Amino acid sequence: MSTHSAIERALPTLGASAEIILLTAATALRERQASGLLVDVGCGTGRLRDYTRGFAADYIGVDVVRHPGLPPDVTFFHADLDRDPVPVPSACAGMVTALETIEHLENPRAFVRELVRVLRPGGWMVVTTPNQLSARSLLSLLTRGHFAEFHGSCYPAHVTALLPRDLERIAAECGLERAAVESIADGRVPLSSVRYPRFLSRLFPSALSDHVALVARKRG
Repeated sequence: MSTHSAIERALPTLGASAEIILLTAATALRERQASGLLVDVGCGTGRLRDYTRGFAADYIGVDVVRHPGLPPDVTFFHADLDRDPVPVPSACAGMVTALETIEHLENPRAFVRELVRVLRPGGWMVVTTPNQLSARSLLSLLTRGHFAEFHGSCYPAHVTALLPRDLERIAAECGLERAAVESIADGRVPLSSVRYPRFLSRLFPSALSDHVALVARKRG
């Protein structure tokens, strides 16, 4: 896929991630006492910066296009993540995030290796992606032959579906430690736009969560 097509795939998303995803990523980093520079890969409009102000020393956004909502004071670098390395020095960041980005890319393993390169030893990474094992996604697979977030209208924006086990294997292959795949307790009822009550998503996180987060640390 060309850079032009990557931009075309990025623009319809408006660079937006749901608040629950941003909050989950920020909470995971805060609870692990992560600190230092945050490099947000696939940053969109940069809203994660607001959730990490208390512990991120600085913020850099990277994306294939600068979305109109990205604040003008954000340090931003362009990169076609299917083709280009993340344009920051190795081992410069205490935290690296890629929220709702990896499913857009052709080679998830190469991408995670690049995220690990950017991290300093002991730094933390958060990667989020659709939960392919949710009740909604499995029902879609059984009845329509594809995962819920990979139907026709999502293609070619979403090209790579990853299971939690895939994320765990990638983390191990890339030399990450203390890796955990956590369900983001928010999801939609199959065949509707209605969302489950939050207490139900928390009771049955794997089945009733639309997204998962891989949280892992680079070995020190």
